[in-house]
Amino acid sequence: MHFVDFLRATVLLSAAGATALVVVTVLAAAPSPGATIVPISVGWWVVAAAIGLRLGRHAEVNPPIARLLGEASSSTALPEYRPGATLLNRLWPLLLFTVVAGGLAFLAPQIAGIGAGFAIALALWWRRQDAAVAAIEERDGVRFHVLRTSPLRSIALARTPGFKTLRPQRMDGATT
Repeated sequence: MHFVDFLRATVLLSAAGATALVVVTVLAAAPSPGATIVPISVGWWVVAAAIGLRLGRHAEVNPPIARLLGEASSSTALPEYRPGATLLNRLWPLLLFTVVAGGLAFLAPQIAGIGAGFAIALALWWRRQDAAVAAIEERDGVRFHVLRTSPLRSIALARTPGFKTLRPQRMDGATT
């Protein structure tokens, strides 16, 4: 699976998990009259969104992703393309987190509310990583692909040849 697509899917699935946890929080807290769980949760979601926006404000690659790109093995052949298996293999902690927090919401709705805040922050924090990696790929003329590894091992990437973008030079030597 192309790494840029993996990053996009991570952001979308995190946002989907946050949405599901928000719905579960509201539904689980609705039967109790006078409960302050929903207003407090909304406040936490706003704070989590502000944290995620602050952490993800730069259009550059995060240091862990930069290290991962630097450690990518070179390959001339494309790795096998199984996006569903790759997403499940790499994002199972997000799925487990969402299911457990959503399941515990009917015992204590605040658990899902807190979990939704963390999922919101993650989605907003990583929202620009795919564009930063795509810019590196364009600059260097490579493509990064997620390799199939054990779900308990860290992610590994393969670097394959791609297309380099040539930008016209100005007379003073700077690129436009």
